[in-house]
Amino acid sequence: MNKVEHIGIAVRSLADSIPLYEKLLNTTCYKTEEVTTEEVNTAFFKKGETKIELLESISETGVINKFIEKKGEGIHHIAFDVTDIEFEMNRLKQEGFVLLSDTPKQGAENKLVCFLHPKSTNGVLVELCQEKKG
Repeated sequence: MNKVEHIGIAVRSLADSIPLYEKLLNTTCYKTEEVTTEEVNTAFFKKGETKIELLESISETGVINKFIEKKGEGIHHIAFDVTDIEFEMNRLKQEGFVLLSDTPKQGAENKLVCFLHPKSTNGVLVELCQEKKG
């Protein structure tokens, strides 16, 4: 793992949350994107080397909506940048971590992503992110 890629925060409404985080971080949202594979709309902020991703569910049955219903708005996951996501997935699986998918999925910002089950990471949802090549 190379670095923390971003911190994901579940929100009920991007329309309400984007202005809040623009004020909080004293920077503008640089990108919004729909990620159909995860049933979310996302908004990204960058301050120095730190990136924050806001996640809004686009489905009542989506994982973000379920998360908010159960735990409320707040930190949803921490994402780590990796050079070779398939290698890391295999390595972590061999180390006993539980992956939430067998193959990487298309994520936001031209990334391949895979999540690790929080039960195998002390309650933290971990996302692996690899920049798509080509």
